[in-house]
Amino acid sequence: MDDLELAAGLGRVRTMMRVLDVPRDLSITSLSTLANLERLGPRRLTELASIEGVTQPAMTQLVSRLDREGLAERQSDPGDGRVVMVAITQHGRAELARRRAAQAKRLAELLAELPAADRAAIAAALPALDRLAAHALASAATAQRSAQGGAREGTHSNNPGETE
Repeated sequence: MDDLELAAGLGRVRTMMRVLDVPRDLSITSLSTLANLERLGPRRLTELASIEGVTQPAMTQLVSRLDREGLAERQSDPGDGRVVMVAITQHGRAELARRRAAQAKRLAELLAELPAADRAAIAAALPALDRLAAHALASAATAQRSAQGGAREGTHSNNPGETE
């Protein structure tokens, strides 16, 4: 199996994981934003928009909704009171944990239906998948730091027609 076939297979796994995420009262971008806030800590709205690949106005709307629902909150940057940061709330953390637990339970039910050999093959692949995930997160963090450095220097964003 070549790398493109592996990538396609991982894409199908990603789709399956999204399908397992019920209820669907929050968008994929909302859930991703909350997960990033949980993992990365408070972030500027422009940084969140860049991470999620959406426009700043779209992220502003999304953060407003998360704020209204008590899942995220706006805070002043301790280093610069003029800057607004977005942070996940305890309610947001609890919601993510609840969803992850429900998703894990459903996935465990599906895994139980597979033959033992398939479950063993999936288990054997987990260390490599963990390394792949760690590498992907590190690469994304490096790209984000590079983009932020360019924005601070007054260069253009990665999105055509937009500047920081």
